[in-house]
Amino acid sequence: MSKKTLLFLCTGNACRSQMAEGLCRHYRSEDIECFSAGIECHGLNPLAVEAMAELGIDISQHCSERLDELSQHSFDIVVTVCGHADEHCPVFTGDTERVHRSFDDPPALAADTVNTEQAMVHYRRVRDEIKDYILTLPQSLNLSQR
Repeated sequence: MSKKTLLFLCTGNACRSQMAEGLCRHYRSEDIECFSAGIECHGLNPLAVEAMAELGIDISQHCSERLDELSQHSFDIVVTVCGHADEHCPVFTGDTERVHRSFDDPPALAADTVNTEQAMVHYRRVRDEIKDYILTLPQSLNLSQR
């Protein structure tokens, strides 16, 4: 079975999609070649980097990319990880399947926190939810059937 290509798509490719890419590369690289991108480009979120480092996964060298920067790639599946990306996801040609799996936005959740440690509670929770989802791949997407 050949590796399937998967794109995690979010609004700004700063946090959720970056964590999903890092977790997928760490836990599912034997099955899946993964990428992440955003509808826009917001830069890599430093607290997302910190949350991932707590698991021993370094995403500090990831770049925040817009979807059009990956136009040379084709994807078996695109997973939108936020509502905005799901609503604004472009049409992909060919056999690309699109799946929506929304995760809360850590920066929005942490907006009212008074310090980094309080903010990290939200980043860790969302990171762990994304990790749980990644661990179901590729079976939960039925990619092995394609």
